[in-house]
Amino acid sequence: MNPFTVLTFITAGVSILSFRNRRLLNNLLLYPYIMVRRNQWYRIVTHAFIHADWMHLLFNMIALWSFGEFVFHVLAGMTASPVLHGLVLYFTAILFSSFPDIVKKWNNPDYASLGASGAVSAVVFFSILVDPWMMLYVFFIPCPGIVFGIAYLFYSNYMSKKGGDIINHGAHLYGAIFGLLYPVFVQPAIYTEFIHRLFHPSFL
Repeated sequence: MNPFTVLTFITAGVSILSFRNRRLLNNLLLYPYIMVRRNQWYRIVTHAFIHADWMHLLFNMIALWSFGEFVFHVLAGMTASPVLHGLVLYFTAILFSSFPDIVKKWNNPDYASLGASGAVSAVVFFSILVDPWMMLYVFFIPCPGIVFGIAYLFYSNYMSKKGGDIINHGAHLYGAIFGLLYPVFVQPAIYTEFIHRLFHPSFL
């Protein structure tokens, strides 16, 4: 079974429950100040299963569903344990993308964040690394993966600096970096193939 499909359903379910239950939302947030002082380290993972609103949830889950299908297919062709690798990619990306904020914000009682954006970014950029010219449809507009990826990083950097919400836009960048690094543990030849594909565009 595709682990990304299962994660999509679980995350959607928990997020919808948290929309109606503020206490549940607060208990699952990434809240470094509380985590350190009360040893609530489970929040490093649980914050990825809740979202700020319907748009935040839908954007992440559509991306996870569609890109996850492609990544699982790729992993199935590279390794005998695609389910395990899919889970490792996703959950390690959560940790990797959360760690910078935990280090920077552990003494800030006003900081909290939520969302699966870091892990989803890892899945998206793993896909782009495998096929940089894969055609995506952003609001029904066709866009090559490599173009989308660059625009996505610029947008995330802008929103991270702007602030004003509890969506962890900075995690997008770190998640993307992890997605680009993960092939080292699966099949390093992907990088050579990426260079070849990058300079030999194919939109088929």
